[in-house]
Amino acid sequence: MIQFFRQLSGKVNSNLYASLQNQSSLQQMAFLRELQREMKQKNNLDVPLNELKVVVFDLETTGFYPERGDQIISIGAVKMTGNQLREQETFYTLVQSTLPLSEEISALTNIYDEDLRNAPIVAEALMQFFQFIKSDLLVAHHASHEQAFMKKITSDVLRTRFDHRIVDTSFLIRLSNPYMKSAPLEEVCEECGIKVADRHHALSDAIMTAKIWKHYLQLAEEMGFQYLRQVYEYLAKIG
Repeated sequence: MIQFFRQLSGKVNSNLYASLQNQSSLQQMAFLRELQREMKQKNNLDVPLNELKVVVFDLETTGFYPERGDQIISIGAVKMTGNQLREQETFYTLVQSTLPLSEEISALTNIYDEDLRNAPIVAEALMQFFQFIKSDLLVAHHASHEQAFMKKITSDVLRTRFDHRIVDTSFLIRLSNPYMKSAPLEEVCEECGIKVADRHHALSDAIMTAKIWKHYLQLAEEMGFQYLRQVYEYLAKIG
C-alpha cells in the first residue's frame, strides 16, 4: 500500500511538473506573439531622435557561424532614450553551451567551461533577454553577427521568428564618413574618445557601443536630423 501511494505521488508530481511546463510554454508563446504584434504597430523611423528608445546589445559566441553550430555564450545590453544611457537598466547573462570552449575563445572573452555549467540554458537566457528588451529597437556594432545568431537560435530554440529590427552603428557613423567601412569596436571608440575597457565582455562591449551610438546620434541632431527616416533618406541619396 505504501509503495502504491509512492507510485501515485510520483505520477501526480510528474503530471504536475509536465502541466507547469506546458503552462510556462504557453505563457512564453503568448508573450512572444504580443511582442511581434507590438513591433508591427511601432514606427521607430518617425520617433523624434531625442525620444527614441533603443536597447544596445552585444553577444559573445563560440564562433562566427550559427548555421555551423556555433553558440551564444553571453549576452549584454543597456537601454537608451535619445542620447541618454540608462546605465541602471542593463542586462547580462552567461549562457550554457553544449560545446567545449576553445582556448582562443576563453582567452578572448575570459569565459571558461566551468563558468557556463550553472548558467541558464539558451531558451531561458533568450526569454530573459526578450523580457528585458520588449519591443524596443535594437542597436549593435557589426550587427550582422548579432542578427544571424538571434535569428537562428530564436527559430531553433523558441520556434518563432526573430522580428526585432537591429540598427548597425555604421548607419549613423556614415554621417561623418559616408564611405567608411566597418571598423573594430576599439578603433571606433578611439575615434570618438571613448575609453576601451573589458573588451569582449558582452555588457562592457554593449556599453561602449551605446556610447558610440550616443556620439553619432548627437552628430545627427547637430546636422538637423530629427528622425531616423530622414537619416535613411539622406544616406540613400549619397549612396
